[in-house]
Amino acid sequence: MVVVEHGLVLAMSRQAAQAGVRLGMRSGGVAAIAPDTTVLERAADKEDQALDAIATALMQYTPDITYQPDWSLLLDVSASLTLFRGPHALCLRVLRSVAALGFTLQLGAAPTAEGAWLLARNAPPKDQPKGRRVASMERLQQRLNQLPCELIPAAVPFQGWLTDIGARNLGALRRLPRAGLLRRTDKHLLAALDRAYGEAPEMFEWIKPPLHFSARIETFERVEHADALLHGASSLILQLVGWLTAMQQAVRAFTLYLEHERGRAAVAPTALDIMLAEPAWHESHLVRLLKERLGKVELHAPVIALRLEAVKIEAMLPPNASLFPEPGGTPQDYHRLLELLTARLGTDNVLTPATVDDYRPEICNTWLPATARRPKPQPDEVFDGRPFWLLPKPIALLMRDNRPFYGSALKILSGPERLEAGWWNDQTAARDYFVAQGSDASCYWIYLERTTDARWFLHGLYA
Repeated sequence: MVVVEHGLVLAMSRQAAQAGVRLGMRSGGVAAIAPDTTVLERAADKEDQALDAIATALMQYTPDITYQPDWSLLLDVSASLTLFRGPHALCLRVLRSVAALGFTLQLGAAPTAEGAWLLARNAPPKDQPKGRRVASMERLQQRLNQLPCELIPAAVPFQGWLTDIGARNLGALRRLPRAGLLRRTDKHLLAALDRAYGEAPEMFEWIKPPLHFSARIETFERVEHADALLHGASSLILQLVGWLTAMQQAVRAFTLYLEHERGRAAVAPTALDIMLAEPAWHESHLVRLLKERLGKVELHAPVIALRLEAVKIEAMLPPNASLFPEPGGTPQDYHRLLELLTARLGTDNVLTPATVDDYRPEICNTWLPATARRPKPQPDEVFDGRPFWLLPKPIALLMRDNRPFYGSALKILSGPERLEAGWWNDQTAARDYFVAQGSDASCYWIYLERTTDARWFLHGLYA
């Protein structure tokens, strides 16, 4: 496979190079010497989209990211080294994140941004695979002295003259008289050298993330099975995590749109809504939820693209730094379990008890989806003295010696709590509730129905 621009080979695969294809060769020459080679035209807009996706995903490691003119990214990770356990571990994380997006990366790390950029552009010897990463300024200067001058774009117009005078690397270039070098070249070359060697300040304009997150990716072919969409969806989640970290936000709800055919045979996108019990920003958890949802989807049309949008976001909560963690897991672990069960079983099959605005005990207690956000109860919604266990249906009590009877005569301990409700839907309830006690010291919640035919009923049990 080769990539051409304006009819000339710009990049090629290893197989194409073995077949005799060379950089700068015309596409007609490629067809002559390697007719089976796939020729692709360079798409600058897709390169921009890919670079934006990589930059967004890497924001989970640092918010200070900027673009370089040669399709490179510079990251200031000086404040992130301790968090990610040193430069080596951080470099591995960056490599894995870019690989998860489907791209390869030439990475350089150094005390200066210009120096790291030059190390990344240089291909190290095969026996020095770690030659692109240095930690000290002294070691950086030694490595830079060995790099060829043409790695600096400002030196390319003067490459012939530099070769003639024997300045084949940056070390030899720096040993030349500065005043004479400035007369024969320009100030941009000296400025680049000073920045790389840490002798001049580096000023950058960092990328500002958008206020709203929306990312899109096209599939390589029409996908007819939802399980095959997980890899593309995971790359969108990776971008979402980077954006959330940069914005110091957490997501409570997001939607994955499965886009189908357009034009005359257009089909509306399939929307997968993911609701979370509490805000989250961890990649593994979000990917797991999405995997469960995709496993239940039956596609009614092939998918040609994926789009992910953050619907509800909230401020990111600080981590729990409790000295003695809760036994059996943290509240976050419990909420993640509810979210996973909801994604696997459906919203209507994972419920938790809740209250609604109604004074009637049999109505004010209800069930809501576990991931639904419930408002905090107001002071007037808390009923002191009511039992936890309510009977599904009140039991009519016998009367003996003008006292309600349930196994034994009941003694009134407290009450009444008068209740009148339901008049707005023609289900009026007029009751007086009491706490009663039997001969065995068991306590019951009973009420007297205030009607023309007054009767006693058992409605709840105390522990």
